[in-house]
Amino acid sequence: MKELLVAIAQGLVESPEDVKVDVDEPKEDGTVVYHIHVAENDMGRIIGKQGRIAKAIRTVARAAAVRNDEKIMVEID
Repeated sequence: MKELLVAIAQGLVESPEDVKVDVDEPKEDGTVVYHIHVAENDMGRIIGKQGRIAKAIRTVARAAAVRNDEKIMVEID
């Protein structure tokens, strides 16, 4: 899952070397939180107009997680 998020984010930004994905420990309900970190000037590219790109990233990640029987959340920091 982490590799998927890194690949998606690196394809969207101008500074792919600044992309980092951190993973939190699972919460009580089993949800794993992934934090995407990008360069300051790439925040607009990763969020998109009215959050459409961020929503699409979350949708793709959730679809991949369902295939692995996981619950995830994606946050953009």
